[in-house]
Amino acid sequence: MFSKRINALSPSMTIAISTLARELKEQGKDVLSFSAGEPDFDTPRRIKEAAIEAIEAGFTRYTAVAGIPELLDAICQKLDRDNGLSYEREMILTSNGAKQSLFNLTQALIDEGDEVIIPAPYWVTYPEQVKYARGIPVIIETSEDNGLKMTPEQLKAALTSRTKLLILTSPSNPTGAVYSREEIEAIGKVLEGTDVIVASDEMYEKLVYDGTEFTATASVSDDLYRRTVTINGLSKSVAMTGWRFGYLACPNVDLVKKMTSLQSQSTSNICSITQKAAIPALLGEVDEEIERMRQAFEARAHEATELINAIEGLSVSRPQGAFYLFVNIRELSNDSMQFCSDLLERYGVAVVPGIGFGAEGYFRFSFASDIVTIREGIRRIEKFVRELRA
Repeated sequence: MFSKRINALSPSMTIAISTLARELKEQGKDVLSFSAGEPDFDTPRRIKEAAIEAIEAGFTRYTAVAGIPELLDAICQKLDRDNGLSYEREMILTSNGAKQSLFNLTQALIDEGDEVIIPAPYWVTYPEQVKYARGIPVIIETSEDNGLKMTPEQLKAALTSRTKLLILTSPSNPTGAVYSREEIEAIGKVLEGTDVIVASDEMYEKLVYDGTEFTATASVSDDLYRRTVTINGLSKSVAMTGWRFGYLACPNVDLVKKMTSLQSQSTSNICSITQKAAIPALLGEVDEEIERMRQAFEARAHEATELINAIEGLSVSRPQGAFYLFVNIRELSNDSMQFCSDLLERYGVAVVPGIGFGAEGYFRFSFASDIVTIREGIRRIEKFVRELRA
């Protein structure tokens, strides 16, 4: 009775683990969850005030599908101010989070048999949305020798006449790796002369550490600007996960119109209150709060990395961005699902198996929790690892 497309779709492993951890907590079990990609900070007060003002003003009606004009203008201003990129209103589409932005893009672009290049480790949603569009995910396995980042040589080898899209993520979920300007330039050179579109997921752009510089893919060259669909939002850097705000920017107005048409037949506009609330964040009115969050995440990244690397059998590189550690467990296990299941069952620590990100022999640990909880979680992981080694 079900479609082939829906039967082929796998549920999000990160959401599944987080849900299980919540259920165990509700049953009274002592569970520490490091599985969700969600900041533990509250949404900044100025954003809440903008939402309250909108509610009290009765701004509760349908809006244009792409978003209200002042919101589109705020996105254009943000992209110009932060990334040196010039867009017009008709090049922007707001959606219910970056997931919907990516879904709109894959549904508008991908036909059966089209290939989409995805470097691994990848965000769990990428290959599933490609498969739902009946496309073929072409997974490029990266190496710790290259910082778990795709090389130009790997990209060139993966390109075929059927390649339609490349999904590039920086900073990366789950690894925290950040592509430098030079690395993006080299990738862009490989794509010159092709019709490949780049989906650049830049959701974590504000969360970079230790002097790492974020580079927007579309800002590197005119060629990359023309072929790049920039996907971003406010969930991570501004702690607005539940508000559901994402957007995409693309100079191909016809493509944006197609995606807007799709959204008009699915969810229509995003929440009107969220649109008003997003404007002060986009205009830089909460930059001080963002910086305080970034500094807190940076301190956690330093300590958590040191604590993990002190455990014999585990290793991890300090992330350049985002708020995850992608921990290598290959010395202990090549079955990350079993490793994580046992860790949750025996010690009440929820982390996400690397297999869900296309990288067996790892787990993802979110440090979007207070430092006391992080220390206790890693202490339990250490006990579990000692038990395994014994």
